Amino acid sequence: MKQHRAIFLSAGVPDPSEKHFMGEGDTAAISALVSALLYVALGRRPIVWGGHPAITPMVWAYAEALSVDYSTWVTLYQTSFFKEDFPEENERFKNVVVTEAVAGDRERSLETMRRRMLSESTFEAAIFAGGMGGIFDEYHLVRELAGNAKILPIISTGGAAATLGRELKAHDDFSDELDYVALLFDQLSIDPNEPRAGAAH
Repeated sequence: MKQHRAIFLSAGVPDPSEKHFMGEGDTAAISALVSALLYVALGRRPIVWGGHPAITPMVWAYAEALSVDYSTWVTLYQTSFFKEDFPEENERFKNVVVTEAVAGDRERSLETMRRRMLSESTFEAAIFAGGMGGIFDEYHLVRELAGNAKILPIISTGGAAATLGRELKAHDDFSDELDYVALLFDQLSIDPNEPRAGAAH
């Protein structure tokens, strides 16, 4: 089977109470974007992401619904700094990569995780949706460690991804694009008729 390059997902639901908050996110749009990515790519391209607690349950449920073996097609990275807050769905992923925490240092723990996450796969594209300050941290590391990846900031999801998209001033910023399924089939160059592999049995 042809080895495809992975898709990196950087997504989260912004929390106004956090110091890393960078603007309101559209929760429905973030959810729709993640669902669209899973519909388009799951079982067709490897998907890698740092498990945001609001996103992990969605990925697991979608993989179950499509009967795709998420242990083959999805790799979830987490830092043990947040081990007390891991969602229960983590237990269902057979390929969670937990990186060591830097004692008492949230930012260095996250950087350790992100560097490993972006060094262990070859990436076709990086998708940014919603999120807070970590979106920019991950964007800069994508540029450093996966420089050939196509950058897709989805402005209509709000949050830090919207700020990133505007700052990049991309020719196509997708600010008015709400048909995420069509957008991702096109931008990820995936044929809608391509069969899904790795179905669970």
